[in-house]
Amino acid sequence: MRVLPANDSSPFGEYRPHGALRRLIQFTQNAGLHWLGQRAALMARGVGLRRLRARPVDVTVETLRARMRLYPFNNACEKRLLFTPHLSDREERRFLAERITPEMTFLDIGAGVGATSLFVALRAGPRARVLAVEPQPVLFERLLYNLRQNPAATIKALGCAVADAEGAVTLFSNPFDLGETSMRIVNVEGGGTSVAASAKSLATLAHEEGFERIDAMKLDVEGAEDLVLEPFLASEPESFWPRALILAYSPGKWDVDLCALLESLGYVRVLRTRVYVIYERLGP
Repeated sequence: MRVLPANDSSPFGEYRPHGALRRLIQFTQNAGLHWLGQRAALMARGVGLRRLRARPVDVTVETLRARMRLYPFNNACEKRLLFTPHLSDREERRFLAERITPEMTFLDIGAGVGATSLFVALRAGPRARVLAVEPQPVLFERLLYNLRQNPAATIKALGCAVADAEGAVTLFSNPFDLGETSMRIVNVEGGGTSVAASAKSLATLAHEEGFERIDAMKLDVEGAEDLVLEPFLASEPESFWPRALILAYSPGKWDVDLCALLESLGYVRVLRTRVYVIYERLGP
């Protein structure tokens, strides 16, 4: 079993990149969106990962306007945020940016290290309600650290799973990519890891937080999206359904065809990206 290095809680700036690493990161972030630029950035990223090994990096991610300590060696999301943030979730963030309001309610289910929550909160302002939920203990610790580096971002973080009911669940993780943590078994060559977690249903979570509406939600729980969303849509009134939904697209893992379900309930597919499918509900 692979042993994960502990997260580092030293003051932000301790791992600010210098010298050749700083120049390499600048190159990958400015290589451009064209094919050749992307290929060059990915090749340079590999060099940077080998230089870093398991060390974190302290940076300001300009696409988010957020300060973050990133551990790119065992989380693909953090790797992209450090080296190629301009290529990461561009369409999804553009969609959200057009819908951010000062008093919006946003749920980030499967928040990881906080990228999307920070993106929304730093633009919406202090009157918005942003809830970041992440059950993987190592990632949750990183999420809390990153939130503390951005005091202007008003975000509440919860370290629990979201499932179809309350109770204990087992989370399965890929130690080489902690973003691949799910209530469904993750197949990893050489063996994965598992950890016990407490779970709440989405309805319970939203009501306990006192939400009156959900303006937008990102749901990315590595193939268990149907366990979270289908019971919520079946039990809650239409007025409480998310108006905008960024849904991780994993139809091969779902027991329910979520896309067909959403469209039958009046949601309109806005966009399909490499990772997500985006829906909006224009009715009441």
